[in-house]
Amino acid sequence: MCYKASKEKKEWGKLLENLFWVGLVGALIALIFALTQAKKVLKFSEGTELMQKLAASIRKGANAYLKRQYTTVAKIFIIVFVILLILAGVGMLDNWFIPFAFLTGGIWSGLAGFVGMKIATSANARTANAAHESLNKGLRVAFSSGSVMGFTVVGLGLLDVSIWFHILKYIAGFEAAQIAQTMVMFGMGASFMALFGRVGGGIFTKAADVGADLVGKVEAGIPEDDRSSLSSPTTWATTWATWPAWALTCMSPTWAPFWLPSPWAPPPTPPMA
Repeated sequence: MCYKASKEKKEWGKLLENLFWVGLVGALIALIFALTQAKKVLKFSEGTELMQKLAASIRKGANAYLKRQYTTVAKIFIIVFVILLILAGVGMLDNWFIPFAFLTGGIWSGLAGFVGMKIATSANARTANAAHESLNKGLRVAFSSGSVMGFTVVGLGLLDVSIWFHILKYIAGFEAAQIAQTMVMFGMGASFMALFGRVGGGIFTKAADVGADLVGKVEAGIPEDDRSSLSSPTTWATTWATWPAWALTCMSPTWAPFWLPSPWAPPPTPPMA
């Protein structure tokens, strides 16, 4: 009886090990879905000529920010990668795959941030323009664009984990303990990149905030933002300018319907008597 149960357990465990391809299929499905949602968002109009001009300026600034940040982070990654190689060479790490797992984790994380920035700067004007027609249309654009970032993160994560599991299990012949130790470094590399994205995004947000206020108040002569007005020009300028950075911190423009002031957000709560 015990022998039979043990044998069934081993067979079940072997079956699960051979199902790694399920993760690979799931990753491909997630990435294909993200691609279709991105194409869906890009079919919507960016609105008036002025809205298109503003959106283009925001994309230009966001691209400059990403180029600068990724160039700096790449140098830091190279330094850490070399240190890990040295540690592996002197036997302080379990195997030579660990430095490369760290590197691929950072690359996939950076790619996810790049996709998030691109879809955010493409969806901001489209969401605002769609909201002029109806709440439902604005939400559909916002949530579709947000799903691009979400499914890209999931898809790239599953893809990298599935590939590494295949390499370590079936090519390198590692046991479960060694596989776990190596794949942890993938998560460390991804988190390392995400940390710089969040910190840099916060700094970029504040810089864009200050810039929008200066343009609105000093150049255009617009008064200080009035929280009771949902159509304040300076507030909208600030929201649009800081949106690219929030793509890395809040992950997606799905947050847009809940930002005040916004014509499709809930009205402000009246002050207590």
